[in-house]
Amino acid sequence: MSRANGTPYAPHTDDETAAMLAEIGVDDEEALFDIPESVAFDGDFGIDARTEREIRDECARVFARNDDLTEFLGRGHYGHYVPSVVDHLADRAEFLTSYTQYQPEVSQGFLQALFEYQSMLVELTGLDVANCSMYDAATALGEAATLADRVRSTSGDTVLVPEQLREGKRAVLENYCDGADLTVEAYPMADGTADVDALADRAGDDVVMVYAESPTVRGCIEERLAAIGETADETDALFALGSDVVALSVLESPAAVGADVVVGEAGSLGLPTAYGMGLGLFACRDDFLRQVPGRLVGASGDANGDRAYTLTLQTREQHIRKERATSNICTNQAWVALRAAIHAATLGPDGLVDLANDCVREAEALAARIDELSGAAAPVHDRHHFREFAVRVDQPAPAVAEDLEAEGFAVHAIGDHLLQVCVTDLNAGETDGLVEALEGVL
Repeated sequence: MSRANGTPYAPHTDDETAAMLAEIGVDDEEALFDIPESVAFDGDFGIDARTEREIRDECARVFARNDDLTEFLGRGHYGHYVPSVVDHLADRAEFLTSYTQYQPEVSQGFLQALFEYQSMLVELTGLDVANCSMYDAATALGEAATLADRVRSTSGDTVLVPEQLREGKRAVLENYCDGADLTVEAYPMADGTADVDALADRAGDDVVMVYAESPTVRGCIEERLAAIGETADETDALFALGSDVVALSVLESPAAVGADVVVGEAGSLGLPTAYGMGLGLFACRDDFLRQVPGRLVGASGDANGDRAYTLTLQTREQHIRKERATSNICTNQAWVALRAAIHAATLGPDGLVDLANDCVREAEALAARIDELSGAAAPVHDRHHFREFAVRVDQPAPAVAEDLEAEGFAVHAIGDHLLQVCVTDLNAGETDGLVEALEGVL
């Protein structure tokens, strides 16, 4: 391979490059790009050389400028304490240097870890199949919609979602649906959960998928999931349920309430809160096995009769003809899935349930304390809550949130007089300070 243009990865020789440039009538490759002089690289970055110690000191000074806030934020982004063993194991070189495990003969350890991750999702959801490569909850929801469009016999083209849905999640879903000629419509909510009667009135032959969440975006536990599943089934629509791996350990099994697909965040285990980086949860019934997007790890046997693992039923656009592909998901989330699996295994079934129960108890306790404050009422919705809840305040909510930020606490303002507060094991020890600050602000 030629080292034309200073790189061993360029596939053309100098003569081939010159011939192509002559054919299109330019002198050099730079002429193909319109780069303003103000940003064009002139060969000098203008950065003085510094020692490692000097760089570390400079980074420390920059980081010290960040606001030191205790976050009580949620709405799809949840932080739980990540045991140190997750970093120690996941940072092993054989995991960090792996990309997609196309060569199973040299990837058995990683493939087995991913198979275990899939097995955990199957156990938590009660469904038959789970994959290990969704970007986040929003893209998992988009993939569920396009899957519904492929597998449902109904001629419908409408996806029904709750009216209270995180804006970013709906935007991603609409992006997916636009390319598939699907339409996204919202059904009403009643006191933080689905208005099942209104949903039943709206459902019809034009609906290809019904989506519900538990917990909802406001932290409420959806109490009528089975009724939502029946509504979807009566119209031959696919029922997709949104949740996360921690909540699923204590909530009723999605399979038991008729869910065809479960989507959501799996990155609530194994990852710190990043408000961007995530890991999408995607599980479904065996009926849709050949329509699952992303990557599936399967267990088989080698020539010696020993168990062996491999990527199976590869339906991504990179693997088969574009017109037959189920998805163009590209980036491999295997390392993040590995971290989630290590975290879940470290907690064990009992530990995961204990963590989930704390998410219920801590939210209930904090809401009760805030409700005692003059000028505040919590929780707004008369429902069971998981991690987070809405607070009604007499003063304008954006101003209250800004004042709390000045006191060192971050919460969401979700309406003119509505705040949202999320409590987990990471910030549970700071609730006294939050209550005191809120009392002073109000």
